[in-house]
Amino acid sequence: MTIHLILGGARSGKSSYAESLALGSDKPFRHYIATATVTDDEMAQRIAHHQARRDEHWQLHEVPLELSAALARLSDKDVVLIDCLTLWMSNVIFEGGETASEQAINLRVEALIEALQHCAAEVILVSNEVGLGVVPMGEVSRLFVDHAGWMNQALAKIADRVTFVAAGLPLSLKG
Repeated sequence: MTIHLILGGARSGKSSYAESLALGSDKPFRHYIATATVTDDEMAQRIAHHQARRDEHWQLHEVPLELSAALARLSDKDVVLIDCLTLWMSNVIFEGGETASEQAINLRVEALIEALQHCAAEVILVSNEVGLGVVPMGEVSRLFVDHAGWMNQALAKIADRVTFVAAGLPLSLKG
């Protein structure tokens, strides 16, 4: 089992880089776990853009929330790309709605970390680095930025490799 975390900003090239790593894996089975959900026309276009890059070499799984269960079904013959964890975090927060609690969010992240640590597959994670900009004005936005940052830190701790992608260029941070 190996875990590779890929961080970057929006449209930084992190997904393309992650896909190239998965395609270069010697594992016989490639899984793409997509966490995005269609919420508007712009998101539908983003999803279509990602789908257009993938071919028949991928087994697609649309998993907006239950990543732990999806990881438990994989074996050491699999490479899995999860794109993207910040969308997953958004799904977790919006699942809780107005009553989204820090405790509920933390429990989801802890379950994900545990599932990753027990997953037999080669895992490639994609997540946005959202903490490089200004502090958002709204309470829910700050909740998201804080928890996305803490999640990325927790993932980086357990990852074998961490790469930051900017302008399509990967920079190794760990491993």
